Amino acid sequence: MFKGPAKAPSQRQLRVGEELRHILAQVLDRAELRDPAVQNTPITVTEVRASPDLKNATAFVVPLGGDAGVTDRVLEGLNRAAPYLRRILAGKVRLRHIPRIKFLADRSFDEARHIEGLLREPAVARDLEWEEDGA
Repeated sequence: MFKGPAKAPSQRQLRVGEELRHILAQVLDRAELRDPAVQNTPITVTEVRASPDLKNATAFVVPLGGDAGVTDRVLEGLNRAAPYLRRILAGKVRLRHIPRIKFLADRSFDEARHIEGLLREPAVARDLEWEEDGA
């Protein structure tokens, strides 16, 4: 059922998400996880989105050398380690409820690369040049 356009996140959601992102990035940078799927793989946490009630959060990550096999393996490892990461967050963040964390692959870089490729196609480039010159 369609309920209308989605609301923009509140300032509190954005602040909590950014704080969680910083802490997760520090933990992953220090290689505190002992899961073999995650060890020795540099991981970038690009964004954390908190739900409106701040009880759930989605962390978007990109492993370096992120072909499909590596990304899937890292996501499985991070989701297995989510309860441990939640305990670490509990010690570093002052919130009434520490959000449950779900890890997903960040596909925004792939989308940007795809759009850039489309813009470089000869027909599109010709149209863009015409708009700059003539219109």
